[in-house]
Amino acid sequence: MRTLVTNDDGIDSDGLVTLALAAVAAGLDVVVAAPLRESSGTGAGLTATEGDEGILVERRVLPGLDGVDAYAVAAHPGFIALAAADGAFGAAPEVVLSGVNLGANLGRAILHSGTVGAALTGALNDARAMAVSLDVGLDPKWPPHWDSASAVLAAVLPLLLDTPPGSVLNVNIPDLPLGRLGGLRAARLARFGTVQSRIEQLGEAGLRRVPTEVDGDLEPDTDAAVLAAGHATISAVQPVTDATEQILPERLPDLA
Repeated sequence: MRTLVTNDDGIDSDGLVTLALAAVAAGLDVVVAAPLRESSGTGAGLTATEGDEGILVERRVLPGLDGVDAYAVAAHPGFIALAAADGAFGAAPEVVLSGVNLGANLGRAILHSGTVGAALTGALNDARAMAVSLDVGLDPKWPPHWDSASAVLAAVLPLLLDTPPGSVLNVNIPDLPLGRLGGLRAARLARFGTVQSRIEQLGEAGLRRVPTEVDGDLEPDTDAAVLAAGHATISAVQPVTDATEQILPERLPDLA
């Protein structure tokens, strides 16, 4: 199956290579296309840097991925997923894999994640899609446990391939040694993740985004709580679609 591997940490991310290697090991036909620069927090945005000759696309060779076409693109991951669906990197992908992100993407805050945004964009174009993140926290220990991420990927990729086209899975992995890693657990989305963005005012003329850890008890059975307990989490996410509940009145107001 033709597979796009992308991310929001950028083309030079070790997590991108970890994900691409797992996809190759699963027998997928892989092409890698990722942002030229780090593009976290961009959601499914379609921003790209366009010059006189269009949007810059550079060929790259990634470690351990000889024979796999790889491209650095001066664009956000949502744009890259859309471009792939339109044939920019060969045949349109049947699978879109995004990550492995440095930092968890949890709860309803995945709305803002470039990692998840690429997966959602892929799904809107009928690909099976999955976003994958490693929970390194705000004070990461180096190096991250990529071997643990690889072990989880070997388990979840077959699950993704068994889903219908247009499905989205969101996976979060504790940054723990493989021997201390808990099992894989299905979990619903928390209201917030364990890390939230808070907007601070800088005098009268500016704002800045400050990541902060969420205090208090985590809601049981949510992705945030299950991950904090040392388990890898997997959540099925509904792509953008009509609301399932009737929230508008049956009779709408007449226009004057």
